[in-house]
Amino acid sequence: MTKRKPPSRNRERGPGRSRDFQKDQRHRPHRGDAVRRPERADAASRRGGQRDAPAKGRSADRPRERSAERPKEQARERPRERPQRDHAPRERPQREHSQPGGPYWLYGHHAVAAALANPDRKILRLAQAGAEEVPVVEGHEWEQVPPDVLEGWLPPRAVHQGLAAKVHPLPDRGIADVIAEAEGQEHAQVMILDQVTDPQNVGAILRSAAAFGALAVILTERNAAPESGALAKAASGALEHVPLIRVTNLSRAIDLLKKGGFWIAGLAAEGTQTLADAKLTGKVGLALGAEGAGLRRLTREHCDLLVRLPTGGAIDHLNVSNAAAVALYELVRQGKD
Repeated sequence: MTKRKPPSRNRERGPGRSRDFQKDQRHRPHRGDAVRRPERADAASRRGGQRDAPAKGRSADRPRERSAERPKEQARERPRERPQRDHAPRERPQREHSQPGGPYWLYGHHAVAAALANPDRKILRLAQAGAEEVPVVEGHEWEQVPPDVLEGWLPPRAVHQGLAAKVHPLPDRGIADVIAEAEGQEHAQVMILDQVTDPQNVGAILRSAAAFGALAVILTERNAAPESGALAKAASGALEHVPLIRVTNLSRAIDLLKKGGFWIAGLAAEGTQTLADAKLTGKVGLALGAEGAGLRRLTREHCDLLVRLPTGGAIDHLNVSNAAAVALYELVRQGKD
């Protein structure tokens, strides 16, 4: 066997032929579309015949029968429609929002019973939801409603005890009414609240005022708790007995009380003497400020004196409603001595 000699660069090459490769290993150019061989007719017909020909064991009319049966099969696969209800679903009651100065809902046994016994209170609607005791009211009928409906009319988490009454606010009273009522009395007390906004505190002060016989509770029109169901619930019926008087200018209202014969004492932690040492008797107006802020500067300046409670424990301050109750007790005690 002869061994092929390696190619030499200096070798002469013929035109169109490379002598480095064998004859059958030379590059063959790709054929264009025009050079490609036409497809055989029998092969194309064989492939097309395989697609169009029906499967073995099936007739040509079988697919038509299957297409006719499809609507029945689709009708079987459709889910059954649910029967329509005879009655509409129960809607969830929407919570009512009362406007300040407009009608609102009272709730709770004591608040509702006291409002029904007050001739100055205008009742719009009465509702009860499984209450144990229902007061008898002439000219009004109680509506029996489900508990969830009643709760939708009231503030969230309101303890209504199954009773509620929609009412108008009480008629407005003024400082002149308090002065007129105090005439001829040897001892009289009035509570003055300087921007106390919590309805629970105002309601609790009203309850203490009713218990110790105060003539009225005075507070500002702005930045103060409005008359509401929460306030009446905390007052436990005292809102119907003690007037809640709102004034535009608290300093001017204090000056009017002074002219009417009242001494005004401001309750403040920096008071120079305790309320007991002041020995206040006669007609006294006790001014209290909001928790934290206390009495405002103008309110302090219009007071006749500043007094304090003798607190000296680990906590040296009281809630405004608790301080009002203690101060009222001390004023009543001094008036009786």
